[in-house]
Amino acid sequence: MVKDKNKLKIIFGVLAIIIAVGGFFLLKWVKENNQEQAVIGEEYTPEAEITEEQERQTIVSLYFPSKDERKLTPEARLIDVKELVNMPYEKLMNLLMEGPKNEKLDKIIPKETKVLRTFTENDVLVFDLSKDFLNYDTEKENEKDNLIKSIVNTVTELTEINGVKFLIDGAENDQFNETYRRSTI
Repeated sequence: MVKDKNKLKIIFGVLAIIIAVGGFFLLKWVKENNQEQAVIGEEYTPEAEITEEQERQTIVSLYFPSKDERKLTPEARLIDVKELVNMPYEKLMNLLMEGPKNEKLDKIIPKETKVLRTFTENDVLVFDLSKDFLNYDTEKENEKDNLIKSIVNTVTELTEINGVKFLIDGAENDQFNETYRRSTI
């Protein structure tokens, strides 16, 4: 009988230890979950307030050839959305004509080129450009391809444009006589 009482005490002791340890881990788990819930429910407060001007800005990718390899490279530019609302295609072309800000990239659109007008035909953007556009550097390898890809890849960032066609002084030109689609750089 004494042995049975000792066994019973040992069993109750082990059971009490298991319950105490299990309770400890259960309380710890509940506490951690409550902290996670509190974090999830909290509103995020930025370190600095976003200004109205910053809310109006967007990033556009402009494509320029690198000076050394002549490989097209995107350059991100932060611009005011209001500048894109009225005449987005002219704005992007003007940014390309201004040239890159990165010293390792090169301007590609010939000097004095002017955008005479732009219009869309379905999903194709038509650029009517001055004849100065034809003054690209024919001595550089792939310069014409880079010129086309620079413009096409930049303006097709706008979702409604899937191709670009070029007119020179209002007429089609033998050098740029097709509709160009976005290509992989």
